[in-house]
Amino acid sequence: MNCFPVRSLLLLSVIFCSVRALGQELALSGTIRDGSTHEPLKNASVSLKPGNEGARTDSLGRFNLTVAHAGKISLTVSMIGYTTKIVSRTIANTNSSTQPGKSHAPGKSDLPGKSDIPGSAGFSGKSGFSGNPNASDNLSMTVDLAPDAQNLNQVVITNKRTKRYRNKNNPAVDLIRKVIANKESNRPEAFDYATYEEYEKAEISLRNVDPKKLNKRLLRPYRFLFNHPDTLAGDTSLLYPVYLEEKISNNYIQKAPARTRQIVTAEKRVDYGDLVDTKGVSEYMNTLFSDIDIYDNNILLFTNQFLSPIANVAPTFYEFTLGDTIIGKSGKLVRLYFMPRNPDDLLFRGTLLITLDGNYAVENVSMTISKKINLNFIKNLHIRQEFEKTAGGHYYRISSDASADFSISGKGKGIHGRKFLSCSHLVTGQPIPEAVFSQTTTAESALNPENSGTDANRGNTAKTRSSPDIGTGADPLSKPDSFWVAHRHEPLSDGEARTYANVDSLRHLKTFVRTKDLINLVLAGYKSAGKFEIGPANTFYSFNPVEGLRLGFGGRSTPAFSKRIYLDGYGAYGFADQRWKYNLGLAYSFNKLSDYGYPLHYIKAGITHDIEIPGQNLQFVQANGFLASFKRGDASKLLYNDIFRIDYLHELPSHLSYGFGFRYWAQQQAGDIQFIGAKNDLFNTPDTVRNIISSQLSGQIRWAPHEKFYQGRVYRVPFPNQYPVFSLQYAAGIKGLFGGAYSYQNINLNIFKRFYLSAFGYADVNLIGAYISGKLPFPLLGILPANQTYGYQPNSYNLMNFLEFVSDHYAGINAEHHFNGFIFNKVPFLKRLKWREIVTGKILYGGLRAENNPANDPLLLKFPVTNGQTSTFALENQPYIEGGVGIGNIFKILRVDAIERFTYLDNPQVPRYGIRFLFVFDY
Repeated sequence: MNCFPVRSLLLLSVIFCSVRALGQELALSGTIRDGSTHEPLKNASVSLKPGNEGARTDSLGRFNLTVAHAGKISLTVSMIGYTTKIVSRTIANTNSSTQPGKSHAPGKSDLPGKSDIPGSAGFSGKSGFSGNPNASDNLSMTVDLAPDAQNLNQVVITNKRTKRYRNKNNPAVDLIRKVIANKESNRPEAFDYATYEEYEKAEISLRNVDPKKLNKRLLRPYRFLFNHPDTLAGDTSLLYPVYLEEKISNNYIQKAPARTRQIVTAEKRVDYGDLVDTKGVSEYMNTLFSDIDIYDNNILLFTNQFLSPIANVAPTFYEFTLGDTIIGKSGKLVRLYFMPRNPDDLLFRGTLLITLDGNYAVENVSMTISKKINLNFIKNLHIRQEFEKTAGGHYYRISSDASADFSISGKGKGIHGRKFLSCSHLVTGQPIPEAVFSQTTTAESALNPENSGTDANRGNTAKTRSSPDIGTGADPLSKPDSFWVAHRHEPLSDGEARTYANVDSLRHLKTFVRTKDLINLVLAGYKSAGKFEIGPANTFYSFNPVEGLRLGFGGRSTPAFSKRIYLDGYGAYGFADQRWKYNLGLAYSFNKLSDYGYPLHYIKAGITHDIEIPGQNLQFVQANGFLASFKRGDASKLLYNDIFRIDYLHELPSHLSYGFGFRYWAQQQAGDIQFIGAKNDLFNTPDTVRNIISSQLSGQIRWAPHEKFYQGRVYRVPFPNQYPVFSLQYAAGIKGLFGGAYSYQNINLNIFKRFYLSAFGYADVNLIGAYISGKLPFPLLGILPANQTYGYQPNSYNLMNFLEFVSDHYAGINAEHHFNGFIFNKVPFLKRLKWREIVTGKILYGGLRAENNPANDPLLLKFPVTNGQTSTFALENQPYIEGGVGIGNIFKILRVDAIERFTYLDNPQVPRYGIRFLFVFDY
């Protein structure tokens, strides 16, 4: 143990502060930009006189230097293709001994210093970091370099627009067409074989937090999170990192047959515990800032698709203008400016540096978006990518830097997100062992292929990580700090470096534990109670025509109770029917994760006695919740259910899941539903059936390739992508098993796919189909999903009444097309509202075999009757059709649909038109 005396430590501190007060070094930071586009310049040279200290700018154009003492300084900034600029300043002395804030430049430690003349000519914005009450001012400056082609004896090519822009006879368009023609030979997949290491960093920061609010009682315990802000390049904004993740992977590319593989070798991220699904946040970040490939025709950002400036159809949507020629790393380059023809479309604007070596490759791209586009909450998006030429003449991406500000108010405060990616150690031409592309390859075996077996099942694209050992808690991807210091491609700033420790301290803060409890109650509906949670709160009060007022109470256990065994249940009472309802569940987790965590692997048993509307299929709303209580029309068709079930479910890392189950199900009539059978021969009155009992065995399989989602306490919130989702379910009723009275087979298939159509938005298409064999009463047939709430339900029929249609075979398609403002953006007044157009259509074909139609068989249960009229029917010779138009993004969160029903309009009490609402958070 170090027993260094405390008094000696205090004495040295006093001496150190005195020395600094007498002669203090000063921290000088800044950003170098292109004078015409204001884009940051990477690898610009910055030298300081007096002294010989120099620096080069990073990917964001930032630099850090140390000024030895106050006085006159001279800063020389130079870069090939630009006019050298000399900036002179006089730096006044300071007696401040406090530590300055850290700039967002990588690889620099805190440097003391304070200027008495912040804001003087040549210095940008405020100095100092008001988020830290103890931080002193930091010298910051922005230098703009003017492009200079003459010093390089190059020809300056200009294209001043004096008349209407046209593609014909336009040298800029001719150049971009050559870039498009050579795309396939310039992208990484052009290598016969290639391997490289990739470093990826994603972060989320709070932006411009008001320091005065940190002195308030509720926020005072959290001030330590705001003591070391970062800054943006060329901006005075203060950033306070709250989320950080890093990843290092080995990547493999093979041209023939075309295969790619990414094997994650190290991973690190902050952990907020059970408050936040950290993996879900990671997936969300990677969805918002997906892997940007400029050579793809379309680039997915913020769940929207943007057309690449070098897409095959780019000349149709973009305007291109030639700039100057310069000399870059690969030789002569041409600067090419691009911008949208319609500034309101989802397109980029920026600069391309195109090689003139015959490859017509992109060596550098810097782009952003127009403030006029129909995109919510996004401010100041910047994307910068750099490519490098290999000895073989091909190009590969060596860095990608994407950042954006997220703000609701648009007043400077909000959230800053950044994703940085860097590639190194490229090796080409060396054949890659087959084991690398094996589906079962782990990180370790891929790095040592000779120890890896082979597998016949190999995919074209795959991504692998080593899974943690659930039993021991060991994660092979967890590496010590020394590993990250040695392997990071970009060092962490001071604010970033403190993020891991800050979040760890936050988790153990008592006030945070209480705050976390309140957040869980508001957002998820659960309140912590030691080893259990009480909730969901929105089911404690509801109402319906049969139960009247319904009061309930429930909860579930947490991993603090057991990491293997999970309990859940609720009790409820209806004051109108004067009956108790309940549910009890017991689950055993094979991987020590709860029955709502990913990946699921459990066996669960449960018993339920409750009431429900047959065929109701709600999304993100609980059937017995308060919001689901509000319904249109007659909603009194319900059934009492007694269910005992056992289910096994296993989710695989490939997002393929399968399961098996058993269900005993007894249904009793309730409300307007009566189980009326054949007439009694003696009294000629219909018999009433008390129960419909069935026992069934079931199996299911689901495949959602590349699926990403946020795992909440109640629901999973999926992040959309372009991959289909397949779901197949099979159930077999066993007559005589535990009193089951029916023998049948039920097959259901569901296929969902989102189609991105670039500037024209996207379309969601859902195909459904089912076939049920056997002679069955109507409650066991296919009850088509109807919706009588006022909320729009994508997977239900919004103008169909509950239990209006039953079928034993059907097939249908549900489609929605979202134009994302493609039409409204071209209407002068409407484009200011940033509304978005939606068109929907749903068609369902089906039928009912004669053996299941009560009109053909008096022994079958009669269809339900409302006010003396039959209100349940079979689909006949025409399909059920409904369609509508909608306006989304009203106040940025509201969607309103006007829907029309086109068929079966003679059925009793059916609406032809309807208005439905949906609250949607979308970019």
